Amino acid sequence: MSKTIEGKREVQFSLVYRDMWQSSGKYVPRRDQLAKIAPVIIDMGCFDRVETNGGASEQVNLLYGENPNLAVRTFTKPFREAGIKTHMLDRGLNALRMNPVPADVRRLMYKVKHAQGTDITRIFCGLNDPRNIIPSIKWAKEAGMTAQATMCITYSKVHTVEYYCNLAEQLIAGGAQEICLKDMAGIGRPAMLGKIVAYIKEKYPHIIIQYHGHTGPGFSVASMLEIAKAGCDVLDVAMEPLSWGKVHPDVITIQAMLRDAGFLVKDINMKAYMEARSLTQSFIDDFLGYWIDPKNALMTSLLVGCGLPGGMMGSLMADLKGMHAAINANLKKKGEKELSEDELLVELFDEVQRIWPMLGTPCLVTPFSQYVKNAALMNLYSKSMDEAPFTRMDPAMWGMILGKSGKLPGELAPEIVKLAEQKGFEFYTGDPQALYPDELPRFEKEMQENGWERGQDDEELFEFAMHEKQYREYKSGQAKEQFRQDLIERMRKAGKPIPQELLPKGDDDMAAVATALQLYFARPAFTPVIRRHATAWNRHGQGIGIF
Repeated sequence: MSKTIEGKREVQFSLVYRDMWQSSGKYVPRRDQLAKIAPVIIDMGCFDRVETNGGASEQVNLLYGENPNLAVRTFTKPFREAGIKTHMLDRGLNALRMNPVPADVRRLMYKVKHAQGTDITRIFCGLNDPRNIIPSIKWAKEAGMTAQATMCITYSKVHTVEYYCNLAEQLIAGGAQEICLKDMAGIGRPAMLGKIVAYIKEKYPHIIIQYHGHTGPGFSVASMLEIAKAGCDVLDVAMEPLSWGKVHPDVITIQAMLRDAGFLVKDINMKAYMEARSLTQSFIDDFLGYWIDPKNALMTSLLVGCGLPGGMMGSLMADLKGMHAAINANLKKKGEKELSEDELLVELFDEVQRIWPMLGTPCLVTPFSQYVKNAALMNLYSKSMDEAPFTRMDPAMWGMILGKSGKLPGELAPEIVKLAEQKGFEFYTGDPQALYPDELPRFEKEMQENGWERGQDDEELFEFAMHEKQYREYKSGQAKEQFRQDLIERMRKAGKPIPQELLPKGDDDMAAVATALQLYFARPAFTPVIRRHATAWNRHGQGIGIF
């Protein structure tokens, strides 16, 4: 609960350093980079909390061949020593992945993360189903963590002020010590959010409230002022070069706004801010920027209607580009006008807006934002083929519809129910966790057979059980090699020289020649066909069969 000094109520800031990266691109900084930035963030002097891990951050460590457990311990340690609380993002039933997780693995996660130095877990469910959140509250508290139960914010006929106030009642009754308003798409309306916070604070003044809002559609700054006035204790903020756009508001702006409004806020050490800004940019330049979509640096009001989170725009645009040619090929065959990429994007947003309530109005957050977006995109493809809508939905999408991930906030459209019945599917109304039996003994047995260490505080066992495929590829070295190849390809496409340490032995000269040729043939004087051949030669590393 925030303090009041000389009539001014304190509002604290949390730097969401983890989500700054994952709302911008795919990867997060390496362990050595996190070790460099942590003391500088501390020197800024304005943060009471820092988001250090969770979400997909640990999975992507495995994807580039690094140990996420070492990264988490390295990053949390200096903050805890400085008295700054660390927090993580936790997807409830899905924990740290995109699909449901057995209860024994979820329970172990809190023991491991607390031992690694994470103080607070932010538990959310994209369906806002308390059954997916309340068990995690219990397990987190048993492990010594602070349980921050989360309400995913969106804007629909279902998601009203009354809906969220009732949800907060259930989560607090379930043992939540804090409440987070997770406005992942930034489409929560300021007045609505203010009413929700005021209700909670009036009834439960001891409950700490933290707000997480994205800047994509443009509401977040106004929302932060409104909820601060209503009693919010902590605001999630970002910093340059990864603030604004579709990410989060910058701490400089929010601090100045709240101070002018009469709130007590900490000073910002601007020398440290600029140093942290420079370090973060160096991480982008090192390798992380190759996976950052430049469009994520732009705000867009087109997100207001469809409600999609800005953080998924990179993957959305990649999917859209992949489908664009196929849809236009179908339209061309029928003698119909082809669509530009912008026209297809608007059609996609309109289709998301149309089908969202038909699919039970899940909050558009991981993984349900991906499900609804995929269904909308496949509907557009089906339309170009003169097929009926909803004929190309994958098993994960049907799992959500049938109740296997939890109870949908809204009602399914009659045509969706009818389609499920035609396919012989059965709806499930029981506890989602019951569908996913315990699995730790299987992983314990295999680790013993392989001679793999379970790790400090069973952290390696947890990582194997949580991200089985990625952990196997990490242990075999396959992940590091796949990442190396992907990075080299992206660097070559960007016309950047390839550092020798990235090249296999014996490839140094070949790679230098290949890169030089690609740059040479990329000049305007050469035709696109020649440029394509030069790029292909570079990609394969040899000229055999190309020239």
